[in-house]
Amino acid sequence: MTPKNSEISLEDRITGALVGAAVGDALGGPVEGYSPEQILERHAGRVHGIVGPWNGDAWRTARPIAPYHKGDGHVTDDTLMTHALIRVYDRVRDHLDAYAIADHLVPDLMTNPRWIPELEAEALPLQRIFLAEKWLVTRLHYGHVDPREAGVGNIVNCGAAMYMAPVGLVNAANPQAAYAEALDIAGAHQWSYGREAAGVFAAAVAAAATPGATPDSVVTTCLSLAKDGTRTAIEQVCEVATHHTDFESALHPLRKAVAPHDTVGPDYRSPSLDARRPSRLHTIEELPIALAMVLVAAGDYRRAVLGAVNYGRDCDSIATMAGALAGALGSPVPDDWSKTVSEASRLDLWEPAATLAAVTREIFARDVTHRRTHEAAFAELGGPRCSD
Repeated sequence: MTPKNSEISLEDRITGALVGAAVGDALGGPVEGYSPEQILERHAGRVHGIVGPWNGDAWRTARPIAPYHKGDGHVTDDTLMTHALIRVYDRVRDHLDAYAIADHLVPDLMTNPRWIPELEAEALPLQRIFLAEKWLVTRLHYGHVDPREAGVGNIVNCGAAMYMAPVGLVNAANPQAAYAEALDIAGAHQWSYGREAAGVFAAAVAAAATPGATPDSVVTTCLSLAKDGTRTAIEQVCEVATHHTDFESALHPLRKAVAPHDTVGPDYRSPSLDARRPSRLHTIEELPIALAMVLVAAGDYRRAVLGAVNYGRDCDSIATMAGALAGALGSPVPDDWSKTVSEASRLDLWEPAATLAAVTREIFARDVTHRRTHEAAFAELGGPRCSD
């Protein structure tokens, strides 16, 4: 019997969110960049689970994907960056800020070889991540830029948002704190609506990890915190989502709803001239669509992730976010998917979750001590006491 939402433990929510994100990432990888119609034609129907590379055995040389082995259960840079952030939490064992990214995340990307599933080899994570993530190294290591401002000038994309689930989990049931911490962290990496999306996604995960949370309550929380174009896009896209209970019927209406706010344009592989430039009117596409797919699926993990995957475009990141949210809400990740992804990627998907759960409890205990100290000091100043 599936436990009630209010009975799901912190450890189970963290595991569900992180394993769910990785599995969504792996399912979306092989169809990233394509349209729903192209996916339908290539797979003779919708994707219903783990599939192979788009170009089959020619993946080593086929453009524009080569040399990455996307598919067959391999996670992408979304998961690699998520696990890297968890390692920073494990080292610092406290809330993070932009300086923690400079002091710990960047050296990890630059100096510690790790197994990279898409390369089928050990390599530095820096050799796999996209240019917008390499920006971290360029600005922080080589440019010695103030970490709080290093994201300024970067390509505005979902690069920071895609790995912010750990921030939401460390601040489980406290979306406002998650939003603030993610904004600080993401300042080292992103700016404009790319940074805003990182804050809102972390808040969404924290809201999803709240006992009794629902997809509707998660979206309501996001709308209470999101600013500018990000808020408008979430509101309009999620309103459309409420009219659908099946992702197939929702695919085109959701794309139509987000299109006015998305700078990339209709051809994902040939972005518009205005693509990925700072703006107060625009949003990254991935976050509103991920929230919408969780709404359409009524929080069900399998349906939310498959909706995200079959949407196409940047669907590995969309499915990463949708998977994290559904997992944090308590919807179980299919065992056959998680085991296959773990084995194919040669990664223990559960160890980072156990690590983050232990660190989260340690951070919370310290937060309580700080809060009690503050309460006592404020009471001495004549403020209300806890018992008042």
